[in-house]
Amino acid sequence: MKGYKVAIVGATGLVGREFIKVLEQRNFPMTSIQLLASDRSVGKRLFVTHREIEVKETVPESFKGIDIALFSAGAEISRYFSPIAAQSGAVVIDNSSAFRMMDTVPLVVPEVNPEDIKWHRGIIANPNCSTIQTVVALYPLHKVNPIKRIIAATYQAVSGTGSAAVDELTAQVKQVLDGQTTIPHVYPHQIAFNVLPEIDVFLDNGYTKEEWKLVEETRKIMHTDDIAISATCVRVPVFTGHSMAVNIEFSQPMSPDEAERILAQAPGVKVIDDPVISLYPQPWSATGTDEVFVGRIRRDVSHPNGLVMWIAADNLRKGAALNTVQIAEEMIKREWIRPTRARK
Repeated sequence: MKGYKVAIVGATGLVGREFIKVLEQRNFPMTSIQLLASDRSVGKRLFVTHREIEVKETVPESFKGIDIALFSAGAEISRYFSPIAAQSGAVVIDNSSAFRMMDTVPLVVPEVNPEDIKWHRGIIANPNCSTIQTVVALYPLHKVNPIKRIIAATYQAVSGTGSAAVDELTAQVKQVLDGQTTIPHVYPHQIAFNVLPEIDVFLDNGYTKEEWKLVEETRKIMHTDDIAISATCVRVPVFTGHSMAVNIEFSQPMSPDEAERILAQAPGVKVIDDPVISLYPQPWSATGTDEVFVGRIRRDVSHPNGLVMWIAADNLRKGAALNTVQIAEEMIKREWIRPTRARK
């Protein structure tokens, strides 16, 4: 088997550590791995495949000889270093929002649009976490019965913001239970025992940037501009696992049984749906798993062509690290990438 030289940018963050875990669990064909981060993390040591590896500062020279660079260090870092890495010969798979809506950069979910990988110019974008679970669950249905409209309400875990948000929720829960006053730093309001209908900044149209990402990214990935999409994205006091309530309007009526049959055979999807015994997807049980879970599939009584469903997935895995690694695996499987030494 061919082996690849891999670099992880943002290796000490929540997604960066998940990159390491996913690469190990899936036996990704690596001959070496470079762990990169900001100067604040230089000198830290992380275990990769039973070896302790020192974290180094991300500099332009970091990407010499690298085949695949996995980025999760924020849009600003990605905008600066991703082109440098690509010019050095690496294929960049970027987890930030920096390149997602650029016409020259493919935005990929392997279960939906793997062919888009082929036309990359050195950078491939990984979609937003809630977008990924949306398209994995809905695209199999769309192929059978084209979707005309999507209304989504998301319930997003604090780990989507980063480790500082996880720490803030932990601290605030303790403070509230002890009768203390909380002072928010990461979010505009207390997140413990609360929900915040504000993720990212508000736009002029009244939607947040997170909500607009779901609209635009879904259309780009599914190659359709005519699906009407509206979303409300809410931050909830959950550590890991994003959930969604989704109303879908199809071109023709579709029964819940037919939808369940299609989804039961769809790649990356697992149907959990038995309301009699309170069986449905939950972020708690989705944590640490690779699938997108779908349940509570039922008719939308407000529309003859509508269905309603509940979706949950691990936002750090399928919503970020796993999807990124799957893109790399797809390139290797289709022989769209070769190790540096094989290119000489």
